[in-house]
Amino acid sequence: MNFKKVLLGLSLFVTVVSFAQQSKKEVLFTIDGTPYYTDEFIRVYNKNLDLVKDDSQKDLNNYLDLFIGYKLKVNKANKLGLQNGKKYQNELKSYRNQLSRNYLTDTKVTKELIEEAYNRSKKEIKASHILFMVDENASPADTLKAYNKALDVRKKALAGEDFGKLAEQYSEDPSAKENKGDLGYFSVFRMVYPFETGAYNTPKGQVSKPVRSRFGYHLIKVNDVRDNRGDITVAHIMILIPRKEDAAAEAKAKQTIDEIYQKLKQGESFEALAKQFSQDKTSAPAGGMLNRFSSGELSSVAFEDKAFALGKPGDYSEPFKTEFGWHIVKLIEKHPAKPFADVEADFENRIRRDDRSKLIAASMNEKLKKKYTVERDQKVYAKVLKALVNKANGQNWELPKDVDTYNQTLVTINKDRKLTAESFMRYMANNQKSAGNVSPASKFADVLYERYIDEQLNAYYNDNLENEFPEFGIVMEEYRDGLLLFDLMEKEIWEKAKTDTLGLESFYNSHKADYQWKERVEAEVYSSTKEDVIKKTRKYLKKGKDSEFIKKELNTEAQVNVMEKAGTFETDSDALPKTDKYKEGVSDIIKDGNYYYVVKTTKVMPAGTKTLDEARGRVVNDYQQHLESTWVDDLKTEFTVKVNKDVFEGVKKELKQ
Repeated sequence: MNFKKVLLGLSLFVTVVSFAQQSKKEVLFTIDGTPYYTDEFIRVYNKNLDLVKDDSQKDLNNYLDLFIGYKLKVNKANKLGLQNGKKYQNELKSYRNQLSRNYLTDTKVTKELIEEAYNRSKKEIKASHILFMVDENASPADTLKAYNKALDVRKKALAGEDFGKLAEQYSEDPSAKENKGDLGYFSVFRMVYPFETGAYNTPKGQVSKPVRSRFGYHLIKVNDVRDNRGDITVAHIMILIPRKEDAAAEAKAKQTIDEIYQKLKQGESFEALAKQFSQDKTSAPAGGMLNRFSSGELSSVAFEDKAFALGKPGDYSEPFKTEFGWHIVKLIEKHPAKPFADVEADFENRIRRDDRSKLIAASMNEKLKKKYTVERDQKVYAKVLKALVNKANGQNWELPKDVDTYNQTLVTINKDRKLTAESFMRYMANNQKSAGNVSPASKFADVLYERYIDEQLNAYYNDNLENEFPEFGIVMEEYRDGLLLFDLMEKEIWEKAKTDTLGLESFYNSHKADYQWKERVEAEVYSSTKEDVIKKTRKYLKKGKDSEFIKKELNTEAQVNVMEKAGTFETDSDALPKTDKYKEGVSDIIKDGNYYYVVKTTKVMPAGTKTLDEARGRVVNDYQQHLESTWVDDLKTEFTVKVNKDVFEGVKKELKQ
């Protein structure tokens, strides 16, 4: 379990309700003199009322005790100085960055981009391209040169010359020599945004005008457009291939998958074979069933293509190999493309990570320029420009040696944030390459000044989110407490449970009855759909023959009649046939469903108590819960808690109303 997520989830239960509900703010209780107020408690209780399943937690007396316990833990964390840890501070910063994202973007533009992406996602485009490379910050002359070259080649394509040959001859994409510019099928988010837009805006069979991306200019020819393949549900049987080169093991894996495939062709159940033989431990118990997926979600394109190529439910593939192993895939169901509501959040996250984010940032910058006042001291700016005398076109500009003397205020944002000339000059020195070869020096400064102001306005807005949005401030405070509580639990409970060997052993000895093995066997299990084959198998086992001999005698290249697996199994495992009793030796023939089995048992291990080492993972977890259950009582003796009972009675009356 991810304890951090659990604790933060609990912390976020203590979150925002409607600010329309204004309660009188009074001190409800103190911990070592630090006050905690009624408004927070009421907000917490109302939020949790519909979330908690335990009715005892809805009782106000019990809930106050839980709330005090939570605050005691936070006080303990602060007392230990955990709030000063670098790891904690970095994580808090990271969480704040995540939480602030919805406040730092233009939601209208974001929504439009999400809708555009969804509409595009309904189609997959097969396209080829020719690339004419030019740097993002190239000079106007170099940019125009690349653009004109693209126009010239486009004329050749429009005149009927083969696009693939033109790509081979003119494209500066290194792969074009091999693939002639063919990019195959792709959908939304697979290409940089300008290229994607160019592809989706170009009709099938036509060549686009030059499209500019950060790589240069592209000519795009759309070869085909098809509907998105949607989602698919399949089951599979997988036989792992060895990680290291091992010819014998690889041959064994191939033989096994071929035998399974032969049994499928003989009419045996896919689900039963998956349960018996698939080495994908996650899906095997469910008959090989995988979670529903769409194009691009799996790490194996070959697996996806084989799955989508299946025609109707119940069809299965021939054995095929991926980097993970040998597979046979069975189609369960094909699903249409996901509705908008199911992909909206995922699309928004993707948009924030690609070139579309620049459009959102530009819109947000314009809003902030209207929201806040920006005053520049022109005399100080003129002094900065004079310091650019050594800025030569195409060369790096070096900060003057006396840059620390440029500490005059250059810019004032919203009357209360002052930025010095030195700050701007250091920004110019660190970011001058992004401005390209801009001249004269005054224009170079103007370009970077606009970017500098955009960054500073966003930083100012970000720093004031708690003041701008009270609900943001509340959630951030609860994030702080949640992260502190996690670090405290790790230090005081979880690590202690792992390292306190004497305490752990004592706890185990007191709870041995909770850690029991079921009956287990070490066995070889032989299965077949044919009773006569299993009878022969049993005779061979009685004579001491091994699995290799038996399979050689009873299986042929065209017919797999018997399969075998060996290992240690609990007697109620799906890997074993159902029978009343297992004992050492060769079993009678067992019929279970459509299969006949014979089991050679070499060892029977009775049910019994697990050793501490065998049960360690569960014992540690149980010991942690035991420590936590007594922890709050210890904290109540370490800190002084005083509850204002009259105020609490008033809270009860208010909440009951």
